[in-house]
Amino acid sequence: MSDTGRVTAHIENGIGTVTFFHPQSNSLPGALLRELGDCITEVGNDAHVRVIILRSEGQKAFCAGASFDELTAIDDAATGLQFFSGFAHVINSMRKTNKLVIGRVQGKAVGGGVGLASAVDYCFATKAASVKLSELAVGIGPFVVGPAVERKVGVSAMSQMAINATEFMSAEWAREKGLYAELFETEEAMDEAIAALATRLAASSPEAMLELKRIFWQGTEHWDNLLVERAGISGRLVLSDFTRNAIAKFKAKA
Repeated sequence: MSDTGRVTAHIENGIGTVTFFHPQSNSLPGALLRELGDCITEVGNDAHVRVIILRSEGQKAFCAGASFDELTAIDDAATGLQFFSGFAHVINSMRKTNKLVIGRVQGKAVGGGVGLASAVDYCFATKAASVKLSELAVGIGPFVVGPAVERKVGVSAMSQMAINATEFMSAEWAREKGLYAELFETEEAMDEAIAALATRLAASSPEAMLELKRIFWQGTEHWDNLLVERAGISGRLVLSDFTRNAIAKFKAKA
């Protein structure tokens, strides 16, 4: 099993499926973030693709967020900016692709994982898919993913997660706030529903879906700059002694 993770793409019947994996609970190091963003863009540009599904491998965690190993290796603000800009790249890739993106969240979503779930256009999840914005607990904050989360669930719910950074919110809570569109008891039931919706969308008008996508994301045109600015904040804060000590404690518990 590779320790660097992977991103794969599969296109069939107008449906482009982008899958990411990392052995550490599908956490996302910088190289994997760049690859994931590039893959979403590439699949979205494929003329044969009508709709995109974003998913991760495994059953326990959808995405554990930023790679702690890489966070502890950051030793200057420029490197920090580059790392956190990876999350900006993935979110902006989903925002700017001309195709609707369906999310598949089979397990817990933490930090940047909540950002990914928030940046899709329609998100399916299982009842095991609790959510947590854990950044403040390690001395940073959900600065890069914040705009995507806020857009989906509102300032109030986003701030609850950001402030109560050590507690998971249930999948039911996330559905009530609008992060998840539908919840399922099992992955099998969820996958049947995803396949049904993706098949219907693949047969729908590309022009109509494109216009809907533009309307859904209206007002976010400045995110190319905003999310990179936010990445700079996290890139500076991650250098603090507080953050280094907090991450070391989390890794010791793992």
